Formats: sequence, structure tokens, C-alpha cells
Amino acid sequence: MFHVEPEALDDDRLMATAERVFGPRLNLAQQYYESLATAGVERGLIGPREVPRLWERHLLNCAVVGELIDEGERVVDVGSGAGLPGIPLAIARPDLHITLIEPLLRRTVYLAEFIEKHELNVLVVRGRAEQPGVKKEAGGADVVTSRAVAPLEKLAKWSMPLIHERGRMLALKGTSAEEEIERDRASLTRMGAGKLEVVKCGVDILPTPTIVIRAERAPRRSLRT
Repeated sequence: MFHVEPEALDDDRLMATAERVFGPRLNLAQQYYESLATAGVERGLIGPREVPRLWERHLLNCAVVGELIDEGERVVDVGSGAGLPGIPLAIARPDLHITLIEPLLRRTVYLAEFIEKHELNVLVVRGRAEQPGVKKEAGGADVVTSRAVAPLEKLAKWSMPLIHERGRMLALKGTSAEEEIERDRASLTRMGAGKLEVVKCGVDILPTPTIVIRAERAPRRSLRT
């Protein structure tokens, strides 16, 4: 069986899609794109081969996850790296209160510089999600996001303690998302991850929708999948 790559957006459609996603803050998204393509590459945060597909594979892929987040919610992004998905979400959804958790100094410096320069409603916390100090500062979130950070079981171990009851974990994943859920379902249930499901974002916007594993932190008395 042959694998057919989805059709990429040409430049005109790409910018039209970006305007649809980022609206009046498209210029800010463009500045983030330019920052990743220059400083991000120079500091080793983004590989140079990623530059031609930054818009489609990274900025838009991340921003459409906002479809799953309600107005004004507190969002914690675990292992944020160069700010993905946290910064695209903050640009597309200025109503959100976003915290980026990242352990590496060079990455947090980059994030803090960009956030300060562009006055984004984003807090950067240096550390690992499982550390007590990080849990104290970032805990009680409505939503915890992650992208290309770790296998699902490990993500749940880091994410669930940061979410209040009925809050959601949103893990951006690939085509093996269903397999990951089946593999780790029992351990996730023990951690309090309920209502496990795979959802797609940007279905009517992107050639390749963003695949997200969504899980709700169940109340202590009812850990149902």
C-alpha cells in the first residue's frame, strides 16, 4: 500500500488560513514565525529543516487546539520547548492565561524574551512538571497541554497533578494516538485520567488536522474511562 502525503497549502492559502486562525493578531504570529526561523534556529530550539513548514506543521497545528479550550481558562503547557503549543495558543487566544513549563535555561530565556517583547499574557516557569515547586506555582489548571514531549503514560503522570478535578489533559499526538490509549489505559485510569478519547482539531482548516488525546481528571470517587 502506498502512503500519500496530504496536499500542502500554497503560500496564498497558507496566509489565508493563518489569518482565519490568528485573526487580527496575524502580525504577531508572523513575528513569532520570524523569531523561530532566525533566533530559534540559531539557539538550537528549531531544526533548520523545520523552517519551510513552520506555519503549517507548528504554528497552525498548535493554534487550532484552542477549539478544545473554553474562554478565559488557565492553561499549563508542559515541556514547552520553543513555546509550542503555548505561544501560538496565546497569540490566537489572548483571553487565555497560559503558563509554560520548561526545564532548560536557554529555552526559558528565549521564551521570556519573546513574551516580554510582545507583551503576551504568558508566564514562564523553569523546572520539571513533577517538581513540588512547579506544582505549587502552576497547579490547579483547567487544561494541561503537551506536544512531542513523552509517551502518554509519562505525560499523564506529569499532567494530572497539575489539573483540578474535571480539568483536561490535551496531548498533541500522531496517528498512533488510539494505540497509545489502548496500551496505557489501565495505568492512566489509576492516575485519575477519565473519558479518554482522540479528537481532531482544525478539520475544516488544515490539510492534516491536529490529533489530540483528551482526558479528564476524574473526581477521586469516580475514575471512569
